[in-house]
Amino acid sequence: QVQLVESGGGLVHPGGSLRLSCTASGITLDYYSVGWFRQAPGKGREGVSYISSGDSTTYYADSVKGRFTITRDGAKNAVYLQMNSLKPEDTAVYFCAADLLGVGMLYDIGYKHWGQGTQVTVSS
Repeated sequence: QVQLVESGGGLVHPGGSLRLSCTASGITLDYYSVGWFRQAPGKGREGVSYISSGDSTTYYADSVKGRFTITRDGAKNAVYLQMNSLKPEDTAVYFCAADLLGVGMLYDIGYKHWGQGTQVTVSS
């Protein structure tokens, strides 16, 4: 069966960095578009970043451009989100999601497979 597992979350001070990992089983992630999403308490799910399956085109929400970077590692069947210059407003549960069609981009409705999430807390 298909499983996506996020890891790498934790507690950091403002300005700090974290690298989130999304590792897959049951699918070869190279063939899937992958998105990172986040949900803060009391807020809806927000698309953070996206990487396509073909040419690995990337997209970022305006709120994270210049601070976050999404990458792939086919050998590890994983996608990563490097998060730098973290701000308190980045605090959320972060989810990765994957889909073969690659039409969702930063919209969660376009993704079939989801992980369970990892907590990121940015606080002084």
